[in-house]
Amino acid sequence: MILENIISEHREKKAGDSKGEEDDIVTVLLNLQDHGDLEFPLTTDSIKAVMLDLILAGSETSSTAIEWAMSEMIKNSRVMEKAQAETIDSSSEERFEALKQEVRRMLIESGTDQPDQKLSLIDGVQRLGVGYHFKSEIEDALKKLYHDSNYNQNDLYTVALRFRLLRQNGFKASSDKFENFKDSEGKFKESLIEDVDGMLSLYEAAHLGIRGEDILDEAIVFTTTNFELILPKLSPDLAEQVSHALNRPIRKCLARLEARHYIDAYTRDKSRNTTLLQFAKLDFNRLQELHQKELNGITEWWKSLDVARNMPYARDRVVECYFWMMGLYYEPEYSIGRSIMTKVIATTSLLDDTYDNYATCEELELLTEAIERWDIKAKDSLPDYMKITYCALIDVYIEIEEHLAKEGKSYCLGYLKEAMKRVMRNYLAEAKWRDEGYIPTMEEYMKVSLVTSCYPMLATTSFFGMGAIATKDAFEWVSSDPKILRASSIVCRLMDDIVSHEFEQKREHVASGVECYMKEHGVSEEVVLKLFRKQIANAWKDINEECLKPTPAPMPLLERVLNLARCIDIIYKDDDGYTNSHILKDHVASLLKEPVLV
Repeated sequence: MILENIISEHREKKAGDSKGEEDDIVTVLLNLQDHGDLEFPLTTDSIKAVMLDLILAGSETSSTAIEWAMSEMIKNSRVMEKAQAETIDSSSEERFEALKQEVRRMLIESGTDQPDQKLSLIDGVQRLGVGYHFKSEIEDALKKLYHDSNYNQNDLYTVALRFRLLRQNGFKASSDKFENFKDSEGKFKESLIEDVDGMLSLYEAAHLGIRGEDILDEAIVFTTTNFELILPKLSPDLAEQVSHALNRPIRKCLARLEARHYIDAYTRDKSRNTTLLQFAKLDFNRLQELHQKELNGITEWWKSLDVARNMPYARDRVVECYFWMMGLYYEPEYSIGRSIMTKVIATTSLLDDTYDNYATCEELELLTEAIERWDIKAKDSLPDYMKITYCALIDVYIEIEEHLAKEGKSYCLGYLKEAMKRVMRNYLAEAKWRDEGYIPTMEEYMKVSLVTSCYPMLATTSFFGMGAIATKDAFEWVSSDPKILRASSIVCRLMDDIVSHEFEQKREHVASGVECYMKEHGVSEEVVLKLFRKQIANAWKDINEECLKPTPAPMPLLERVLNLARCIDIIYKDDDGYTNSHILKDHVASLLKEPVLV
């Protein structure tokens, strides 16, 4: 009754002349009731409730405010849905951080007197794709393990796992430890065949070898030969693990694809760490959401080029380009680099198809000259169909320039432009060889084709998205054709030639390395393919060696070059997965479409 009287008095004042008096809370509420554009009705009972809350303030202020807010949200479904979403997001974030801190605690504290346990934990963290959260903890743990000989040196699984983890992280562990598992004749003991887990660990470790480590070459032959013999006898889970490894060892796996695979395998592992598994699942899905948002933005940019109408001769592969660059660097801190690098490689793909499949040599000379000038006005000298791609290239590098300016690193832009110009000059050289029907020597071919693999350009350009670690010295280094970059380019070029040379020759493409070698040395295709595979294996050994401390450049930069080689093993292992993009469909879907079940 009291509240009703107060409201009545205020209504009478409103109806009369109350000028000069300041509005109190009741007057404000009455004005809102009469004239406010609210999404829910403000009834007299609601006003009474607010007044009562104010009167009782100090005793149950928070609880009554919450009750009132909840009652009003119930009346407005849109507000309620938004609040629920925010609550879920907040809850998920808290859970994620709690799991993350628990995994960190385990890495720091667990297994201090049990190195075998620590090794298994680190392996799980890295294979599940969450190692990027704990780089310093893993580095510290492995540094201690490197100097610690307190582990079971007679257990093949442990010895091989320790070797692989140390090598993966730059520590030059000795391969001599594997001599303990040979017999008196210098061969791996036949009894090891019964230790499937140990053999699998040895197989994975052996792919971290460098040139001259014959024992690791022998290990690959020994494990591969015996796995092929015993595979039909293994349990389904174990057979799946072995088949997966034989198809692609961990060293050659892209981190995200390996994480997606291993999450499923680890879920079936009876000895799994549930905290680690839950964290890995949440992290995978969080990253996937980020990648999806990035791809949506890139797709809108790609649509603006209208490739199907303006360049019908070119491959429409923007999703595959994003997949490629996601392999280059997937971590959230590289979001800007990943997005812009996708535009770089997608634009380069359009240029590649223009040089390869469509333009005349005269037109290509104009295009190459325009790119050398690097001036938007140069487009006026180009045929209309070239102008769109040329302008897209200039625009992408303006975007890079703006990013570098914000970081105070504008000096980097010159390295990036020169790397792209170098690709175009060599595209033109290949086009002339094609039109002249010229088959170069292998020396001539490799000098040009390692550049047109685009890996030197992609590696150089990727550094712009790496932050402060990519210094001027780093750009000087990557621009000097370092050993690891040459090795990664060899992997790219020769794997591409092996799977695509027959198709390329059917469409009057420039001679591949296969044709060049066959002509120069008078040998069969079979001999050339065997030789190329050997060169690819040696290139991987060079990559491994360059990743051992002391490294020629900071490890995060070397990892970009390593990841480029890994991308090629996915895209070109059995076929040209870029041209025949259906080959990559399942890989793309597993990373960009299908979340893991939590």
